Amino acid sequence: MLPLLPSPQRPRSALASLVLAPLLALLLLLGGCSRVGQPPRSVLLEALSLQIQLTQGAIAEALELEAGGLPEVSRVRVEQQEAVPIGDGRGLHLAGRFDWRLPGDPIRVDSPFELYLERGVKGQSWRLARPSGSGDGSRQAWITDPLPLPGRSRG
Repeated sequence: MLPLLPSPQRPRSALASLVLAPLLALLLLLGGCSRVGQPPRSVLLEALSLQIQLTQGAIAEALELEAGGLPEVSRVRVEQQEAVPIGDGRGLHLAGRFDWRLPGDPIRVDSPFELYLERGVKGQSWRLARPSGSGDGSRQAWITDPLPLPGRSRG
């Protein structure tokens, strides 16, 4: 076995680490900025749950059936995000995938989603926004429903 000899490159690699580590950290921080303005995970879960409830309720009403309970939503993966105007406010169009299941159903479903969320005036709250056509043919109309503030649940 050969003895380990001190390498003349070793001091340079330590110096390189000291210089490159902050640069790498800066790149990671800048990379994280691509999702600036994305709502917290809890808001996404609430919005998806509300969207399922509204769809389930509309179907149940049309078929004259009883709507089921609250869906269980998990594992949200946002794949696309873009800023969009919603009425006179600021909004986001989000698309991706999520897992969910209905109460009492053991099967968890992986589904695509598309959400429109309107940001509150102070930037602290969110509303689920649903396109509802255009009254005059020139401007999209929206139906919005409030979501709980982050950290609070419906109750």
